[in-house]
Amino acid sequence: MKPSMEMATVWRKIRNDADVAMLVAYTFSLAKQCGFSPVAITEITTGASELATNIVKYAGEGVMSFSWVVIKNREGLEVMAEDRGPGIKDLELAMSEHYSTKGTLGLGLPGTRRLADEFEISSEPEIGTRVLFRKWK
Repeated sequence: MKPSMEMATVWRKIRNDADVAMLVAYTFSLAKQCGFSPVAITEITTGASELATNIVKYAGEGVMSFSWVVIKNREGLEVMAEDRGPGIKDLELAMSEHYSTKGTLGLGLPGTRRLADEFEISSEPEIGTRVLFRKWK
């Protein structure tokens, strides 16, 4: 499949581990259909998996969207994760290596940022978090 500017945004609700597993399979298939290299497919799938896992772990539920984007003669896949959870109190600290509020290794968000060609995150306490992950072809 050759994606086009008309590719519709696909939304997925994320509420539990089963939703995360389905999202991972969907992301892998989508990235492959879009013609990404095996390394890029792995990066996109890993990034989406981390974002979906964070939705379940920290917010309880949220949505993720996938869109084919064309900006300034570049084409790529955009993954957006959004929730209305408690938000991240200290975003700078959360983006630092090995910081965790749940006893994990604290590599999720910083690692996801490294996998993306473009990464943006915004969060407000008691309003929620929004993360954009973009990978160019």
